[in-house]
Amino acid sequence: MDTLGQDLRQMQRTPLHPEHVTALRAIGEEVSFAPGEIVAPLGEPATRFFYLLEGEIEMLHPYSDERLLPSTLGPQQFTGEISFLGGGVHALPMRAVRATRAISVPRERMLRLMAEMPELSDIVITVFAARRRLLLERQATGLTLIGADQDPSLRRIEEFAGRNRIPLRSVDLICAQSEAIAQECGIEPGVPAVVFGPGNAIEAPTPLKVAQKLGLDLQADPGEVFDLLVVGGGPAGVAVAVYAGAEGLRALVVEDLAVGGQAGTSSRIENYMGFPTGISGADLVWRGEVQALKFGTRFAMPRRVVQLAQQEDGLFCATLDCRTRVCARSVVVATGVQYRRLGVPGLARFEGQGVYHAATEIEARHCRGAQAVVIGGGNSAGQAAMFLSRAASHVHLLVRGDSLAASMSEYLSSRLAADPRITVHLGTTLCGTFGEDRLEEVEAENSDGGRWRISACAVFIMAGAAPNCRWLGDLVTLDAGGYIITGAAVGRALSFETTRPGIFAVGDIRAGSVKRVASAVGEGSVVVSEVWRHLAENAVRT
Repeated sequence: MDTLGQDLRQMQRTPLHPEHVTALRAIGEEVSFAPGEIVAPLGEPATRFFYLLEGEIEMLHPYSDERLLPSTLGPQQFTGEISFLGGGVHALPMRAVRATRAISVPRERMLRLMAEMPELSDIVITVFAARRRLLLERQATGLTLIGADQDPSLRRIEEFAGRNRIPLRSVDLICAQSEAIAQECGIEPGVPAVVFGPGNAIEAPTPLKVAQKLGLDLQADPGEVFDLLVVGGGPAGVAVAVYAGAEGLRALVVEDLAVGGQAGTSSRIENYMGFPTGISGADLVWRGEVQALKFGTRFAMPRRVVQLAQQEDGLFCATLDCRTRVCARSVVVATGVQYRRLGVPGLARFEGQGVYHAATEIEARHCRGAQAVVIGGGNSAGQAAMFLSRAASHVHLLVRGDSLAASMSEYLSSRLAADPRITVHLGTTLCGTFGEDRLEEVEAENSDGGRWRISACAVFIMAGAAPNCRWLGDLVTLDAGGYIITGAAVGRALSFETTRPGIFAVGDIRAGSVKRVASAVGEGSVVVSEVWRHLAENAVRT
């Protein structure tokens, strides 16, 4: 299956072309580092790109200051990984091994150069992606979770990090490693905690606090006005982000949990053009995020828009859940849909303790050798069942309808029927959950009223999707199901414009849209031309 980022061993020696180095010299300055001097402190913003002319730089273990990897960076190589594109922080410290000279380029200048020189950009991003993959695979980072399996709040952070491709290290609550970290940070041993480097425990940790520590939160100057505000970071929203950035629009994407949306919870998408061996939803959308970052689009997460209003001067001002306000000349709504919380007795009690709304490696590890239950009849549910069957002893797919033909792709339903580790229960619903500290058993009911119990360690709910746009108030017109009506249906000349000029809707949130990843990406790419037209006709772009 296709993934982003080749192995670092294949990419770390890829040199830049001579004309690239000449361009770097033109916009940067030459700097020197003495032996033992820190080049990139842990947790400091990644604001500079270093191209090595001579010398050697090593990555350090964030807690011991010893060399972390046997390989080092030398002449014709450069520092950085994906966090550089988004203005994040250094996840690992770097130190000069011996006297080192380098060309230092400020981040903003480097991003502009990458946009102007695609060959340079190709090399840099490929290496950056490979390094991010290395950090993920080796859990090489200063962000450490102690006892995530014992604490629901830490599991939420683990989910946030996993779905956003943020490297983290997870250690057991009771072990020599966690005791050493606790002692160094001055925290009580044997207590779940989140730390980011020596002596830096995060109090009352949340995904937002972790995002702030890593530089992923909103980065906007007071009074800054964007050309475009994109609400939602699923396939449609990220496609908008890519094309808006490529067209030179100052764009901001606000996402409340993880870039990828519902598609990000899909472990394998096989019917997306260009990926014959399949690709995970998270990888697919992360590729788009990297593209958008390269073009200068900014992301803020985990943030949620709670209200949108239009000022007398025509600007749209969004109030975020932190009460911060963000203003833009246009808005694209790409919030998609959310799985409804089923009204099943006891279900809410097991959220995060056996009840999940995503099927990724993080959740699948809890199912190893045990039975799992998936709720839903769409492609997401089918893909989850196939993915989980590799770890679980058996997967039960509960489908309310009497057929999968109308809601699931034929290739997927055929695979489910042929897999001996998956049982599809048609005309069946979930009606009860049982367990002590964690989910242990579920009760199902068929269309005849018959009930039976299944011993299961986890339930994955992927059914009952509902639109998410209450924060829009009465700014736009919705259909009876709560989806946003656009285009000719509300008398607009632009296909994706709503009843409010300057507000557009794409993807699953739009009434009449095709609920597929490919169509969402298509709508997200096309709507940018409509945004351009709106800005030009209203002379609101500076």
